[in-house]
Amino acid sequence: MYFNDNKGILTLFHTVRHLKAVQIYHRVYRKNLWAHVHYVPERRPAAGRWKPAISCNPARSGPFRFRFLNQEREPQGWNDKGIPKLWLYNLHYFDSLDLDLMQLWVRNNPAGTGNGWEPYPLSRRIVNWIKWERAGGILNQECLESLATQAEFMSNSLEYDLLANHLFANAKALVFAGLFFSGHEPERWLRIGLEILADQIDEQVLNDGGHFERSPMYHSLILEDLLDLVNIAQAYPQVPLAGEAYAWRQVAGRMLGWLRNMCHPDGRISFFNDAAFEIAPELETLRHYAQGLGIREHRAALGESGYIRLENNDTVVLFDAAPIGPDYQPGHAHADTLSLEVSHRGRRVLVNSGTSTYEPGPERTKQRGTAAHNTVAVDGSDQSEVWAAFRVARRARPFDVRTDHATFAEAAHDGYRRLEKPVIHRRTVEFTDGGLLISDTLQGHGVHDVGIFFHIHPEAHADLQLDEHLTHRSLEQGKWHPEFNVSIPNHLAVGRYHGSVPISFRCFLALAAGNTSC
Repeated sequence: MYFNDNKGILTLFHTVRHLKAVQIYHRVYRKNLWAHVHYVPERRPAAGRWKPAISCNPARSGPFRFRFLNQEREPQGWNDKGIPKLWLYNLHYFDSLDLDLMQLWVRNNPAGTGNGWEPYPLSRRIVNWIKWERAGGILNQECLESLATQAEFMSNSLEYDLLANHLFANAKALVFAGLFFSGHEPERWLRIGLEILADQIDEQVLNDGGHFERSPMYHSLILEDLLDLVNIAQAYPQVPLAGEAYAWRQVAGRMLGWLRNMCHPDGRISFFNDAAFEIAPELETLRHYAQGLGIREHRAALGESGYIRLENNDTVVLFDAAPIGPDYQPGHAHADTLSLEVSHRGRRVLVNSGTSTYEPGPERTKQRGTAAHNTVAVDGSDQSEVWAAFRVARRARPFDVRTDHATFAEAAHDGYRRLEKPVIHRRTVEFTDGGLLISDTLQGHGVHDVGIFFHIHPEAHADLQLDEHLTHRSLEQGKWHPEFNVSIPNHLAVGRYHGSVPISFRCFLALAAGNTSC
């Protein structure tokens, strides 16, 4: 991507300056060397028991016809250029599979060629093939040779340019392959994978159990990874991994507790940062898997991750006072600081608009933008400068966070300090008699255009009273994106103000039955 203006160069600078040296190095010099093992390592005997892992719904509806991400296609080969990359990635993951399809993949995807040999789908496929055999399938010689080559290729393709959940997936795949096979090379894969995991678990899982990318969806995927690692370690008790497995169990228990805190009473995830249903396993599915492995949930108040859960007998509020993610990898971040989601009597009322695409373009930009969330936009700007599909330049940072973890929360952010006339946004959320009071204060000077947005769940009735000082109040048509490639019409309550700052607004969500009104 080329920039031909000062603004574009500044945006690039504020994006790149947060990267780690290792990321820059691996962007300039990426190993990704073609590799092939010249022998097939023997399978290590599984002396322990493999517990049934989380299974996926079959995605294959014909000889070469598949349904992923709510789109059914019959691709013209494994690398059809007319199909979005994420859909093709899912094709190469092999979340649901059979031996005939595996053999077809081997014969049509030569080593190092195409989407299937990119590190993330490669990692997912290595794990899924091994899980398939541990569950009772039998890999033939052709697939075993390919699996060994895939593992060796993976060991030379680690995603240090991206880090975060991608590097975690790479390490998991090496551990799986290093346990599944025996011999010199598998021992090296195992050692590399364990070293990365030891470092990355400490880095990526915060003290309150939250994954540092602050996406409930990716948190769930990492939690499944940890449970799978515990499972594979149990299957090979002759390999001394008791210390690692104990640590994985403890972290998984904390992650389960965090996930429960970030789910609504319907048991499903909230939509902060990149999040959608039907990508990661549901909370109850993960809990059942963990219980089968003897892992207990450890639930405590949210803390380091920055989210806040308020709850009374009828209502749950999830409030985002969190950083958008790790500075060096905010690829799944949205400009959603100080947004909130609300459920009442078990049903969602206020929702962030969700995620339906990773394809770069106006829709991806819109869904990541501030106006797609239940928060405040100033002068038409996003709090954090999200751009392209996975980039962020200057980003909002929360501060002055206070809460009793029950009825009250307050925080501010500095995302609008970059404006020509800087503004600080401060929000207080508190339960009052009959509802939820949301108070927004803009501190600064000058004249500004302000927008306050509240996205209402398609099936909800929200009695939302917007502050009378807002010069324009309306109920508009919006869209909610609960899954990839799904858009459901909903209502969007919008309040607008044009005038001087400082200014405060008080909006009240009456939590009782009634028609949607503003």
